Amino acid sequence: MSLPHAILTALLEKPSSGLELTRRFDRSIGYFWSATHQQIYRELAKLEQSGFIRPLPQQQPSRGRKREYEVLPEGRTELTAWVARPEDPRASRDPLLLRLRAAAVVGTDGLGSELARHLRLHEGKLAEYLAIEKRDFSRPGPSPQDRLQHLVLRAGIDLEKYWVGWLTEVLAELTDR
Repeated sequence: MSLPHAILTALLEKPSSGLELTRRFDRSIGYFWSATHQQIYRELAKLEQSGFIRPLPQQQPSRGRKREYEVLPEGRTELTAWVARPEDPRASRDPLLLRLRAAAVVGTDGLGSELARHLRLHEGKLAEYLAIEKRDFSRPGPSPQDRLQHLVLRAGIDLEKYWVGWLTEVLAELTDR
């Protein structure tokens, strides 16, 4: 149920067309909640049918023009209720962890290069997140909204630091064998 809420959040931040939403998901929201373009367009239709969003009135003929959506009061109410709703943490389902568990049984041949590849990917993502932090959150006196968004980014930074540290430890363990 989280994708509709991610879309409502994005639309409350800024009314957007489906194409603009997919670009925003590719640039920001997608770092922690991914969705395909088809999923976003499908959810937009469902949100409109549910009375949570509506297309903005268009000044020009609609042919060839993007439909921009805004959140209706019912959509804001749904998002507010969802924010406060209890939800248990989800278990991690990372295939890399399962591969490591399997390697304990069948051996580690070839695993080191895959772990090193993952380490490079996480180091790259960490560098990207740190650059975003420097670009977007280095000015003094951030607004309460900016502080909350920064906390989301900090979670991503901390997760990437964890993965870099953990993968470094696992690679050292494989090397010591």
